Amino acid sequence: MKQNYEKTYLSLISKWQCLVAILLFFSLNVNAQGSKTVTGKVVDETNQPLPGVTVRIKGSNLGTSTDTYGVYTIQAKPSDRLTFSLLGSLTKEISVDNQNKINVTLMPDNQTLKDVVVIGYGTANKKDLTGAVTSVKSEEFNQGVLVNPAQLLQGKVAGLNVTKSGDPNAKPSTILRGPSTLREGAAQEPFYVIDGVPGASIDLLAPADIENIDILKDASSTAIYGSRAANGVIIVTTKRSKSGQSRLNYSGYAAVEKVSKKYDMLSAPELRQYLADNKQILNPVDDDGSDTNWQSLLERTGYSQNHNLSYGGAGQTSDYGASVNYLDNKGILKNTSLKRTIVRAFLNEKFFNDRLKLGLTITNSNSKSSDVYQSQALPNMLFYLPTVNPFNADGSYKENYNRTGSGTRNPLSIVDNNVIDNLNNKTLINGMAQVNIIDGLKFTASVSSQRDQNNYSTYLNSQSGLARGVNGQAQKIDVLNKSQVLEGYFNYDKTFGKHSLKLLGGYSWQEDRTNDGFGVTTQNFSNDNLGYNNLFLSNPSLLSQIAFNNAPISTLRLISYYGRVQYNYNEKYLFQASLRDDGSSAFGKNNRWGLFPAVSAGWRIISEDFMQSVPVISDLKLRAGYGVSGNSLGFDAFSSLLIYGTLPGSNKFLNNGSISNAIGPVRNPNPDLKWESTATTNIGLDFGLFNDRITGSLDFYVKQTSDLIYDRYEVSTTQFFLPTITANVGKIKNTGIEFSLNATVFKTDSFRWTTSPNIAHNKNVVETLSDDFYKIAAIQTAQLGGKGQSGNFSQLIQPGYALGTFNLWNYAGKNAAGVSTYINAAGQTIATQPLTTDAKIAGNAQPKLIYGWVNSFSYKNWDFNFLVRGVLGNKILNATKASLNNPADAKLQNIPTFTLGESFSDINAYLISDRFLESGSYLRLDNATLGYTLKPKTPAIKAIRLYVTANNLFVITKYSGLDPEINIGGLTPGIDNNNYYPKTRTFSFGVSASF
Repeated sequence: MKQNYEKTYLSLISKWQCLVAILLFFSLNVNAQGSKTVTGKVVDETNQPLPGVTVRIKGSNLGTSTDTYGVYTIQAKPSDRLTFSLLGSLTKEISVDNQNKINVTLMPDNQTLKDVVVIGYGTANKKDLTGAVTSVKSEEFNQGVLVNPAQLLQGKVAGLNVTKSGDPNAKPSTILRGPSTLREGAAQEPFYVIDGVPGASIDLLAPADIENIDILKDASSTAIYGSRAANGVIIVTTKRSKSGQSRLNYSGYAAVEKVSKKYDMLSAPELRQYLADNKQILNPVDDDGSDTNWQSLLERTGYSQNHNLSYGGAGQTSDYGASVNYLDNKGILKNTSLKRTIVRAFLNEKFFNDRLKLGLTITNSNSKSSDVYQSQALPNMLFYLPTVNPFNADGSYKENYNRTGSGTRNPLSIVDNNVIDNLNNKTLINGMAQVNIIDGLKFTASVSSQRDQNNYSTYLNSQSGLARGVNGQAQKIDVLNKSQVLEGYFNYDKTFGKHSLKLLGGYSWQEDRTNDGFGVTTQNFSNDNLGYNNLFLSNPSLLSQIAFNNAPISTLRLISYYGRVQYNYNEKYLFQASLRDDGSSAFGKNNRWGLFPAVSAGWRIISEDFMQSVPVISDLKLRAGYGVSGNSLGFDAFSSLLIYGTLPGSNKFLNNGSISNAIGPVRNPNPDLKWESTATTNIGLDFGLFNDRITGSLDFYVKQTSDLIYDRYEVSTTQFFLPTITANVGKIKNTGIEFSLNATVFKTDSFRWTTSPNIAHNKNVVETLSDDFYKIAAIQTAQLGGKGQSGNFSQLIQPGYALGTFNLWNYAGKNAAGVSTYINAAGQTIATQPLTTDAKIAGNAQPKLIYGWVNSFSYKNWDFNFLVRGVLGNKILNATKASLNNPADAKLQNIPTFTLGESFSDINAYLISDRFLESGSYLRLDNATLGYTLKPKTPAIKAIRLYVTANNLFVITKYSGLDPEINIGGLTPGIDNNNYYPKTRTFSFGVSASF
């Protein structure tokens, strides 16, 4: 029985095996007849292989991707169509038909890349924008030795003025569409957003890691950032990996910097001859027969190097990357330098059929800057007598502390015997989660934490002329600043018929904790060997010789709710509206919340039927917007509160036998204090001609800032503790027009020339400084000092005039004796020093025009570009020249060759007056770059580019100082006053390679 069962079972198995074999045979035969193996290679427009290209069968999920050599293999039917896609390239479709080998060339989708603009909490096509937004891509950035990313934009953006000295440790001044506040520092700067993180430090980024920068100018664009966007918003997007590609990039340069211009001071023989001609002699202690050029001793050739290595990759569900940047910039002033290392890494991963995206980015910047006491070294470098040797016979620094005048300290001693070091470590960690809830609706949550650790150390050694007789003075300040941001927002995009709708709604929470640390100054060390290290080895003899840093710790919070709607009908009519409600703990309890609305509209005229008869015009859009944004930058948590502290001039007192600090009110409370508000009206026109061979934009704006905050309004001490209070009162107005153009002048298969000029005009005026309660006629600023001038002010802020208006004595020429004369308030010509009441309005520091002009040429593998930029119509007060021009004191301090034309008896020659108010207009060939690109015929190397760059090649100007590019930010713009670090001329050689 068992045997029969086994035979039956085996018989059934055999039959099923035969059936399966038959079915498999027919299946393979049918499949062989319906599908086949298709192979090929995908290359770019230069015939270089493209790895990571997605190859799919249209209408199905079947696909593959190209390998490192651009080769792919796929099973497809003759009736199938293959799609070849790669981010940044035009997608191509090809029918399989009878082909077994299909080679493809993908062309770059340059137009698509250029048309994507990053706006607040999202992106938009440029053609759909209704606000004033300028986008600068990485290939358009400035080249050269750049220590701050803001320098990438110099001359590139209409209405944006970026100025930078030659000091490697000085931050550039960045002003967009004119000044609109009475406060300085961060209050005048644009607000930065980096990869969606609001308020992130721009110093965290290496220029080579930036993909593009979008500048939001008008309030209809910036109001989504509410109370921090009054000065514009700069959105920075870093480089990411392209889908399906792995990359390895290196870029680096070596540079040489030299002083572009020096002051022409007298040599020792020239000074001795000048004094002899005027029957004067030097004090024997001030003339040892030497001929010392102090500028040559303190200034040097600066060498810089920069290296950036990055890699990354991306697949169907993830992208990742990392980079490291090293910068070593030695300043042209001895003992000044900046060394910085930036490390950055990111990872993004998609889950659940791309429904969930998680991302993490970590950036760390570690820098060490070395500096000197520039306010002492730079003027003494010019004033100090050239007739003395830097050193005594025993090798010590030669000094004459009994000499009066301006050049009283050996400048080489100032540089060599005084150390300033600053260690800064910044870390930004940003995590993101994005959920696609349903089609068109997604939620994004992000959390970021930024730490900014500063360790500031100085040591004035026992030979220092700045700390005489104290046997060394050391200072250590260690401070941690932290910022944490939490954001969550919904985006909803829906297209139905001719209608397109985008909705945004979100919440933001931010906490900034600043000045978490301490600082102490002490003195009297047994030797100088340890410098500022180990302060416990100091031996102060009095308690007053130990000073603690007065920087109170504070915590500030900002909470916001925001929303935006964007509507597009038939690609013709555009509408956008936004509203942000901000609350800040920095302001008074009565005004901690504020609304910032914005509305704008656009009309794409080019989409109208009647434009079809005007083929020369390829694009035309009219846009208009109005919005309100705020300025809460630069405030601490105690801005509106009653604060107790140590009063100016107060010392310690004996309290029940113990020494105590004198404490009292140092700030009056103001429960009504609120942020400054800036309302902007903007009307713009975007156009394209000859199939967008020429594109451009024209914008007109009116920007009015109200509720200006000033901290010195006088109040009655019968009502308040102190005679001054911080309050909102004034108004400032900026009116301007901006024009930018991009044109392809010439284009063939091997040669291309593009040109991009931009120009902007801005008129600034202070409208009011008073209201019914707070009264003030004018604010005097720019107290420059100088012999006999310590109580004088050189600028004033007054209704009807621009910020930076000069108020100076009126120079009337020389009298018969060669003495400078002035016109006093009564209209009389006098040869004595005028009174402060004799000063008159004498122009302002605000330029009438700011312009930039970029030209780019390419011929086969060669490329060349240059940037010309400048300003017109501004004034500079050359207070440096005034203070140097002191012939009567030539026995005590050196004088410039300019003074040889002055009478020795002119006791007024040095007085600051409108004689030294000069034109600040200039035209500068800012940078020029020549490059050559090698494209080896090997898949491992995509391209190698070699280039040379020259910065600040020449400047055309009438200004007689070192350089006309003077800081026009702050409350005292346009003043050159003895502390200007020399501008440099730079030559660099660089290489960039893509693998």
